[in-house]
Amino acid sequence: MLAAGLKGIEEEYELPAEAEDNVWSLSDTERRALGYTQLPASLDHAIQYMEDSELVAETLGEQVFNFVLLNKRKEWRDYRSQVTPFELRKNLEML
Repeated sequence: MLAAGLKGIEEEYELPAEAEDNVWSLSDTERRALGYTQLPASLDHAIQYMEDSELVAETLGEQVFNFVLLNKRKEWRDYRSQVTPFELRKNLEML
């Protein structure tokens, strides 16, 4: 986060207007209309963002960057292999 903030200062990024609404009380449509972009909805989605980030790669260095990606991909695989209580409730009711 510090590297991202420093890059923003060095390259004089223009800050977006501050959010005056409770963003979480808005619908997806309302958030899009106000220009709010959605955060990653899953670890898999976040990993994809990280893979495409030159800033993260530069900040961490190649070895650490690849190590973090490798471990997060494993974490995602492990997570996806679990049957959650929600899935049990939702899917076993049908049987």
